[in-house]
Amino acid sequence: MLKGEYKVGVLGATGTVGQRFILHLHNHPFFKLVALGASSRSAGKAYRDVTKWKQVKQIPESVQRMQVEECTVEHFQQCDIVFSGLDHDVAGPIEDALRNAHVAVFSNAKNYRRDPLVPLVVPLINTSHYSVLPAQQKSLGLTKGYIVANANCSTTALVVPLAALEKAFGPLEQVQATTLQAISGSGYPGLPSLDILDNVVPYIGSEEDKMEWETYKILGGVSAQNDAFDYHAQSPLTVSATCNRVPVIDGHTVCAGVKFASKVKPSPQQVMEALSAYTCDAQHVGAPSAPQQVITVHQEQDRPQPRLDRDHQNGAGVNVGRVRGDALFDIKFVVLANNVQIGAATSSVMNAEVAALQGYV
Repeated sequence: MLKGEYKVGVLGATGTVGQRFILHLHNHPFFKLVALGASSRSAGKAYRDVTKWKQVKQIPESVQRMQVEECTVEHFQQCDIVFSGLDHDVAGPIEDALRNAHVAVFSNAKNYRRDPLVPLVVPLINTSHYSVLPAQQKSLGLTKGYIVANANCSTTALVVPLAALEKAFGPLEQVQATTLQAISGSGYPGLPSLDILDNVVPYIGSEEDKMEWETYKILGGVSAQNDAFDYHAQSPLTVSATCNRVPVIDGHTVCAGVKFASKVKPSPQQVMEALSAYTCDAQHVGAPSAPQQVITVHQEQDRPQPRLDRDHQNGAGVNVGRVRGDALFDIKFVVLANNVQIGAATSSVMNAEVAALQGYV
């Protein structure tokens, strides 16, 4: 049960992910934004004076005059929840210190994704992994405070339809994914214009490895003792990813092929029906950021498209199209996810909403 209003803070508040957090938390029904953190250069100054705002919507009036603080425990220990939009090169020790100060940390950074006791959560799939949080706390001697990580933005796009397919038709055996990733995924200022305009860059550092192993952790189960993830070990899965950066501002596209472990293969029509029918815990518990439709299935031959579909449902769900049979795989499809919404800030906020509604905060 909700206790009422939760005090929340944002780390890395002046960055592009931090800006998305601020927009998402503004006027939230039960999260109250009380603290903004950034580097020491910005500390002590009004938010509007130190941020290079890059969003279409304006800085909320209530946030403009808020004082920015350094990302230290003393400035955030009054928070029930902290959202981290910090770069990975500084995120680790700051997030750990806040966890040890009994704060629930929901991180967009990669630092703790591989930690065997940190849930790696896509809120449209595996909030059941929160059952490991007591084991995380016990290992550190904590009664409150923990870290939950959200997934890489390209992984998030891929795993939502994969989870729906496994729920409907049983384990997958093979997945091949080729991404067309937006430039916003590289942060600001991102790639130089001469590198990306009129071009496709067929390499994104460490992205392919992240997509492959994160998929195993997210789609896998939790031990009967709720103290370990099985990384899909009960039904071995092979994932192969190829990642490309393309000149699109927002919206990651993934072209995927899947092979089912079962000898009985679903038809494309059955797959489309299963994707459309898929629901998640975030919807069931009434998380304010949850989409009405987790997966929107497009019938048009040329959809989904980033420019047309990335903002559907405020970017909180995913879009799937071109579902068809294949000579090499059982089924092929195209999936689109808004990398700066469900692939980043929206994912962390929705994770925290579910945790609060389920009594983990």
